[in-house]
Amino acid sequence: MQAVRAKKHLGQHFLHDKHIAERIVEGLPADAYQNDLIEIGPGTGVLTQFILQKKQSGFFGLDLDEESINYLKQTYPDRAESFIFCDFLKYPVETLVKAPFNIIGNFPYNISSQIMFKVLEHKNNVKYVVGMFQKEVARRIAEKPGSKEYGILSVLLQAWFDIDYLFTVQAGSFNPPPKVLSGVIRLKRNAVDKLDCDEKLFFQVVKTGFNQRRKTLRNALKPILKGPMEHALLDKRAEQLSVADFVVLTQEVLKNQTTGS
Repeated sequence: MQAVRAKKHLGQHFLHDKHIAERIVEGLPADAYQNDLIEIGPGTGVLTQFILQKKQSGFFGLDLDEESINYLKQTYPDRAESFIFCDFLKYPVETLVKAPFNIIGNFPYNISSQIMFKVLEHKNNVKYVVGMFQKEVARRIAEKPGSKEYGILSVLLQAWFDIDYLFTVQAGSFNPPPKVLSGVIRLKRNAVDKLDCDEKLFFQVVKTGFNQRRKTLRNALKPILKGPMEHALLDKRAEQLSVADFVVLTQEVLKNQTTGS
C-alpha cells in the first residue's frame, strides 16, 4: 500500500514517532473513551492505531485529504465507515456524534485556531480536547493573565475549559519536519454552565480589547462604547484581565450601551 504524501497546501506534517503518538492518546483520561471521539486529521493513522486499541465504537476520523482517508479505509477495512473525507470546520458534527463527545488530533497548524473556535461553538457538548499545535499557539491557549502570549483564545477557551500544557514535541518527530516546535495541550470542560454576562457581548469585548492590546481598555473599547464610561478595569490592558475580570467588564459595557454612560 502506497504511503500517504504530506501536502503543503493542507499544512500536513505527519507524526511518525509512535512514543509521542501514544502519549497524546494517553492524554485523554480513561473516562473520555466511554464517549464518542472525533480525530481531526488522522493522516497516516499514527494516533489512530492507539485510539482503536481503546475505542471499539463511536470513533470517527475526519480528514480533508482524500488520499489519507482512502489509506485508512484500506488499513482498517472493518472500520472503513469511521473515516470521513470532509472539512471538520464545515462538517455538522452534531449529526455524527452523541453528546458529550471528545476531540483529539495532530491539528494542521494553519487551521488550529479555527478548530478551537469551532470547539467553542460546541462547548456545551465537548468534554475533552487533546491536540497538538504549534508550540507558541499551545502556550498561548494555556497562558495565564499578565503574559504577552495571553490573548483572545486564552480568555475565550479558559472561560469554559480547564487547560493543561502537557509536553513539547521536537520537529524531528514529524515528516516533513516543521520549522517550529510543537506542543500538546488538554482542555477539560469546566463547571461553568453560563457566564454571568451576555456571552455574545463577552466575545465582542474580549476581541475588541485585544485588537489594540498595547492600549488601555479605555481606548481599545471605544469602538463599542456608546458614551463615557468609568471603571477601574479600563485603566488596564486586555492581557492583564482574568476571565472573571472580563465578565465584570462585559456587564459594565452592557450598562454603557444601554444608558450611554
